[in-house]
Amino acid sequence: MNRNDAAGYKKSPIYRFEPYVFIFFGIFHLHRIWGLLNRRAYASFWLGLLDNRGGLYFLLMGTLALLCIAGIAVFIKHRGQNYWWRWIYLFGGAYLLFDLFAILIKLEFWDRLLRLMFDITGRYWNLIWGSFSLIGLLSLILGLHLLKQFNQTH
Repeated sequence: MNRNDAAGYKKSPIYRFEPYVFIFFGIFHLHRIWGLLNRRAYASFWLGLLDNRGGLYFLLMGTLALLCIAGIAVFIKHRGQNYWWRWIYLFGGAYLLFDLFAILIKLEFWDRLLRLMFDITGRYWNLIWGSFSLIGLLSLILGLHLLKQFNQTH
C-alpha cells in the first residue's frame, strides 16, 4: 500500500522486514550498556570475538551485512519515494559495510582504532559506549514505531 506524505508525494510501502532491521540494530546497540557496567568483560568478549572469528562472529557479521545490503537496495529501488528514515540505510549501511569489510581484512588502521575503542582505561570509554547505547535506544524506538505503522496499514 502506497502512502502520501504531508506534501502529497507518493511514498513507497514499508516492507515487513524494515521495522525488524531497526529493532535488531537497536537491540544490538543496546547490549553496549554491558560495556558501561563491566568494561573488562565487555572488552574481553568483543576483542576475543574479533580475534578468534568463530561461528558467532560470522553469524553476527553476516546478519549485519545482509540487513545493510537489503536496506540499501530498498533505498535505491524507491529513490524519490523514500521516507526520511531510509537515509539511515544509505549512510549507516555504507559505514557499517565498510566497518565489516575493514574488520574482515584486518585493515591495520581500523584494527588500531577498534583496539583503542576497547581500551578499558580510556577516558572516552563512557562517551563511546554511551553514545552507541543511545543510538540503540533510538533505533529500537524507530523500529517499534515502524512496526506499529506497518501493522496499521496491513
